[in-house]
Amino acid sequence: MNRIGLMGVGALLALMVGSSTLFVVDQRNYAVVYSLGEIREVIADPGLKFKLPPPLQNVIFVDRRTQTLDSPETRPIFTAEKQSLVIDWLVKWRITEPRQFIRNTGVDLRNAEARLSPIVQAALNEEVTKRTVREMLSTERDKVMTGVMARLQDDAKNFGIEIVDVRIKRVDFASSVTDSVYRRMESERKRVANELRSQGSADSEKIRADADRQREVILAEAYREAQKVKGLGDAEASAIYAEAFGRDPQFAHFYRSLEAYRASFRGKGDVMVVDPSSDFFRVMRGGAAPAK
Repeated sequence: MNRIGLMGVGALLALMVGSSTLFVVDQRNYAVVYSLGEIREVIADPGLKFKLPPPLQNVIFVDRRTQTLDSPETRPIFTAEKQSLVIDWLVKWRITEPRQFIRNTGVDLRNAEARLSPIVQAALNEEVTKRTVREMLSTERDKVMTGVMARLQDDAKNFGIEIVDVRIKRVDFASSVTDSVYRRMESERKRVANELRSQGSADSEKIRADADRQREVILAEAYREAQKVKGLGDAEASAIYAEAFGRDPQFAHFYRSLEAYRASFRGKGDVMVVDPSSDFFRVMRGGAAPAK
């Protein structure tokens, strides 16, 4: 029974020792084999690998995928004309030399990013100070990114990494400058709006004056035509009256009497004190008109 127990313990120990000599390398990682605290081997090929059992050899894994470093803070950068800009950037990088990387920064990627970030910021400052705001906002942005990437290549080799890409995400004025720019834009828009309103008022007055002038012209022409027609009508009526009165003088006297009555009794409240036996009421009494 003791022999069986010893054999079980021995088999268990052998299994533990054997399992400690095996490890799997993922295609996303580098496997770094340490031997008594020193890097003995770096394995990049994925698969099942062998090593000596601890403490003779140990394995750590380092991510070999492309990493993204974002600008940790927004610091204003002065352009060639001394304008303050805030620039957000990102850097794509990956480990190419694991030995060099571990010697300089250790196995923690955050250490590498902490050392790489000020280098990127310094390279960006050098590129931005050569250019104007207009160039940074439009024409020269690609050249700035290319220049920063070229400056980072040598420093990146010292860290055992490769710079894959550099991108500028945002270019903006500093908050103090932005407020003044917005105020200036607002003032400019108000000035343009006031000019448009003034121009609109002037145009409306011009149109209104032209319309009033045309109205007066139309009314004057209409009045002239009306007077002309009225004059023709009066002339024709006078001719008809004259012909009628010439044919029958009594009718003429009768008509003039009716016109006199119409003019005298035009208002409902008119009062006249006249002798009823006077010639004025002769027609109303049915009397004949005196012969002329």
